Amino acid sequence: MQPTANNAPENAPQTPKGLIQDQNLLIIFAIALIAILGVSSVTPTFPRLADALEVPPQNIGLLVTVFTFPTVVLGPVLGFLADQFGRRKILVPSLLLFGIAGTACAFARDFNLLLLLRLLQGIGAASLLSLSITLIGDLYSGDRRTTAMGYNASVTSVGTASYPIVGGALASMGWYYPFALPILAIPVGLLVLFALHNPEPKARLNLQEYLRNALIVLKNRQILGLFLASAANFVLLYGAYVTYLPQLIEESFQTSTFTIGLMLSSVSVAIALTSSQVGNLARRFSPQTLIRISFGFYGLALLLVPFMPNLLLLLIPTTLFGVGLGMGFPSIQTLLAELSPRQYLATVMSVNGTFFGIGQTLGPVMMGLAFAMGGINSVFFAGVGFAIAVSIIFRYCVCM
Repeated sequence: MQPTANNAPENAPQTPKGLIQDQNLLIIFAIALIAILGVSSVTPTFPRLADALEVPPQNIGLLVTVFTFPTVVLGPVLGFLADQFGRRKILVPSLLLFGIAGTACAFARDFNLLLLLRLLQGIGAASLLSLSITLIGDLYSGDRRTTAMGYNASVTSVGTASYPIVGGALASMGWYYPFALPILAIPVGLLVLFALHNPEPKARLNLQEYLRNALIVLKNRQILGLFLASAANFVLLYGAYVTYLPQLIEESFQTSTFTIGLMLSSVSVAIALTSSQVGNLARRFSPQTLIRISFGFYGLALLLVPFMPNLLLLLIPTTLFGVGLGMGFPSIQTLLAELSPRQYLATVMSVNGTFFGIGQTLGPVMMGLAFAMGGINSVFFAGVGFAIAVSIIFRYCVCM
């Protein structure tokens, strides 16, 4: 059996009108918001947690590491299981595990126990983001798919910007209060079980046949190019932007951490506004073109950063960076959904999630080398070169 192109349900309406009111899409939004809850909502409480549990500062980051590690290792396995047994059979137990283990963290008063619970919560989180994107690929096609991907990126951007504020407010009452937020995953799991109406795999393939055909799909030159683009997005986001922009702001403008947080949130605002319009952009430009344009925005934004004389003007490159992410990220997801046969869609999206993790891991290391060689400004110039190189590879070596 050879892989065939993925198509949405034949009876799905193809006009974007009214999409935001679709019950299935609203449930997908809820899954995506739970998927990004596990890190951004709890990092504001880390200083208080470290004091309360007497954790050395160099060890506090383990709370993030043990949570994200299962996504890199288990993501493709869970994607395979979702392709074989159905999306809901993976999503429902994952959401329940996320909710139970995550909420239990609020009652832990030993750091080692907290790490164990975070690991279990991370196992629950491992499939959530990739399967939320998979569901969009299952349910929608054409303009509806592109628009839904954009809306989903907008929602997650709003969550990414909002969760630290909510977590910080809860942490002011006690370090453990932000860890109670994962209880919200339990009702979301029940919604998936009883209210989500999605097409599930109709037949299971022989394992050997499945793996052989999945490998054919994953070797597709265009899909490999999209994996590269996904990893590159996170190299630039977590390397140049998240890791080193705060340091540049603090060194250049001697401002407060609150102001630094506001500057970082400007990217989330730009992502949300741009990705909500990516469906309209897709009617004028192909997803491939939007991805190439997005890397142009990254390069321009990073080139401008070292030359901004004040915080107000620094909003120009941060906004440009967010615009790039807002058009590029949903376009990558849309193209992956279009190129992937439905019976392998969850596997492809989960492997793509693994490339997210690779980008998150390599970004700070690569930009750290640039910093060691030439100082803070060299980080952003290295980011420009990286963005240009990826754009060239994407255009000429991947034939997109």
